[in-house]
Amino acid sequence: MKKIGENKCFGGRQLRFQHHSQTLSCDMVFSVYLPPDAESNKVPVLYWLSGLTCNDQNFVQKAGAQRYAAEHGVAIVAPDTSPRGEAVPDDPAGAYDFGLGAGFYVNATQAPWNAHYQMYDYIVTELPLVLKGSSLPVDLSREAISGHSMGGHGAITIALKNPERFRSLSAFAPISSPMGCPWGEKALRGYLGDDEETWAEYDSTALLENAKEKLPFLVDQGDADDFLAAQLKPELLREAAEAANYPIELRIQPGYDHSYFFIGTFIGEHIAFHARHLK
Repeated sequence: MKKIGENKCFGGRQLRFQHHSQTLSCDMVFSVYLPPDAESNKVPVLYWLSGLTCNDQNFVQKAGAQRYAAEHGVAIVAPDTSPRGEAVPDDPAGAYDFGLGAGFYVNATQAPWNAHYQMYDYIVTELPLVLKGSSLPVDLSREAISGHSMGGHGAITIALKNPERFRSLSAFAPISSPMGCPWGEKALRGYLGDDEETWAEYDSTALLENAKEKLPFLVDQGDADDFLAAQLKPELLREAAEAANYPIELRIQPGYDHSYFFIGTFIGEHIAFHARHLK
């Protein structure tokens, strides 16, 4: 693990690292914010998963999360959204919703994507091992997860499949059912093939139906989001949660869109939410 960036921020340190990923067969970059408390104690970890077209820097530079992470003594780990590098395939048409920047946090089974696009295993297994093997003062017995849009989908599915790992879960404008929207259908078919039964392993609404452990779960969605009706469909998430008796606080925020202006407005509340459960 090689440090490639460091900035002082709200009394803590905003760091950036590069390492070779065995899981993804390429070099990867991720960012870590360490609050001032990390100077003297190990601190809990909030993983942040970003959305389509993003890398590890979008959230770091635009969300304003460091102020609140410093206040609550929480580290934020922000990985990239897909494998990268000359050998890593991209969408042949150069579309933004598949390939580079659009890993969808799944383990691809279809060639040529399966050689590199194993983002689920990277987030769940390899990245925590990299953190554990580092000198970073993070307490991996206290973890939470959050994300935006495609990353919201990733955070929800990862938490629902690994509830013993996380103390809490939140999302901003998540893709609630990739099986039922154009973004998700394209990605799941491309990465996983035509057998839709395999898609359900990465669909939040399908996973909620069989969830046995219930995590504290917060979702914010703006009602002025351009992608609301066609891609995000929070009503499917609400319906699945109600059917499974899974308590979710799903807040529809009037006038807010899909941007980081929306995330920046409510990120403090999300970090406070996670901090309560990470103590």
